[in-house]
Amino acid sequence: MDILRAGSRPSGRGPADWFTGTVRIDPLFNPFDAARAQGAQVTFEPGARTAWHTHPLGQTLIVVSGLGRVQREGGPVEEIRPGDVIWFAPGEKHWHGASPNTAMVHIAVQEPMDGEAVAWLEHVTDAEYGV
Repeated sequence: MDILRAGSRPSGRGPADWFTGTVRIDPLFNPFDAARAQGAQVTFEPGARTAWHTHPLGQTLIVVSGLGRVQREGGPVEEIRPGDVIWFAPGEKHWHGASPNTAMVHIAVQEPMDGEAVAWLEHVTDAEYGV
């Protein structure tokens, strides 16, 4: 058994190449031994969002607090709230973030394939985001 104590690993700022706005990433867990899942808690300030991206084995988001937005390529922008669980299929192009006026926190869980858990793409435009 391992207990990963809260605050034992430093928070990090979301890199500008991958995010628009102010984003904080708090690592939760990386794969243990034979496991592949990794997770982080991500805090988006109002208006902040990811760039478009994909995950080779998919991604699950669990909304913890606030009000957010998600979109998969070709679909509508959808509102997400605490308790919502969002699944993006492997290779599905998408983005997620806070609403324009309210911060949002989610837990993101994904698995790497061949050492990569995400493929980052272009930034989400303001028009795509909906402002």
